[in-house]
Amino acid sequence: MALHIPRLRWIIAAMLFLATTLNYGDRLTLSVVSPEVRREFGMNEEDYSHVVTLFLLAYAIMYAGSGYVVDRLGTRRGFAAFISGWSIAQMLHGLSSGKWSLAACRFLLGLAEPGNWPAAAKAVGEWFPPHQRALGIGIFNAGSSFGSMLAPPVVAFLTLRYGWRMAFVFTGAAGLLWLVAWLILYQPPHRNRWLRPEEYEEIRGQVQPPSEAAPAAGAKVDWRRILLHRGCYTLLVARFFTDPVIYFVIFWLPEYLHRERAFDLAMIGRYAWVPFLFGDIGYVLGGWLSGRLMRAGWPLPRARKFVMLLGAAVMPAAIAAPLVPEVWMAIAATCCMTLGHAFWVANLQSLPVDLFRGGEVGTATGFTGMGGAVGGMLANMGTGWVVARFSYAPIFLLAGLMHPLSMFLIWRLLPDRYFRQGQ
Repeated sequence: MALHIPRLRWIIAAMLFLATTLNYGDRLTLSVVSPEVRREFGMNEEDYSHVVTLFLLAYAIMYAGSGYVVDRLGTRRGFAAFISGWSIAQMLHGLSSGKWSLAACRFLLGLAEPGNWPAAAKAVGEWFPPHQRALGIGIFNAGSSFGSMLAPPVVAFLTLRYGWRMAFVFTGAAGLLWLVAWLILYQPPHRNRWLRPEEYEEIRGQVQPPSEAAPAAGAKVDWRRILLHRGCYTLLVARFFTDPVIYFVIFWLPEYLHRERAFDLAMIGRYAWVPFLFGDIGYVLGGWLSGRLMRAGWPLPRARKFVMLLGAAVMPAAIAAPLVPEVWMAIAATCCMTLGHAFWVANLQSLPVDLFRGGEVGTATGFTGMGGAVGGMLANMGTGWVVARFSYAPIFLLAGLMHPLSMFLIWRLLPDRYFRQGQ
């Protein structure tokens, strides 16, 4: 008798959440230990921005390509290739001996980490019906906030006990453990031996059909047509403006607290995780809310856009962060940033699944994510320059305005008729 696992799609969602947790924990490790690394390697703020920029350059280059790779290899093999790559790159950080060897490790990490997003989005499309997709996207995206929340205390503990090099080794090794479980459990529903027949019947016809979700090996994807699709280039522009906001929180919040609020490493470990807790809440709540509105009769496009609008409306609170007198007020303003951005992303990253066929979702997600990575790279270089010469106030000002601007662009450029209403 075959062994079946109940509620398997939620276990798949939990695995996607855990992979994203590891993804963000790995990338945030450097920002947590940056005061120690900068001191050992003699790096200033601009040196640090160069290292981060190389990560984002590789991230931008590979984001578009990663979606294409996932569509060609399929979700199972594509995810396995990328998580093994970024885990090994993370562990190599422990061998760095200066600014440029550290930058080379960041570049390798940036080449591998983007694959998480198109692979996870494709997995959601394979397992979740339309009214649960934003929730599925929200669950795995919650891993980004959970990883960012978990990284400061865990990495600070590992660094204080074993040194910053071992912090990279431990966090990278965790991804290889995840890989084993993924290879055992994951196949799309129509080929998954662990899925109960009654659960397959429940979702069959509502998820992407096998012919779309799992194209034949080596099947080509018309990436030019996808890139020129209005949905793709609109989301690419929207992510160009809004992804840099969360990159700023990830890469620069510990630096901001250290420089402007006089936090040491132990204090960063105790408090820098708080904004990411609100991000976790926002990812799950934002994903659930659009599904709830759809069950109440709202059309899919309107439900997605309304929840994104709610998130965008919260973002201007970020402007107050560098202006308030108490550090808890600055952290509260940053919590508004992560909460609003999470509402936004849980639905924005659902849109490629709503707009494209299953065999194109990875490529479309990759192209749109490339826009976010390019925006993050340019914004990071600008952040290093502005902070070294002025202050953090202009950066927080821009961070508070990007989501409302992008919401306007989506309302204008992406009418409801472009959505695939059936799926």
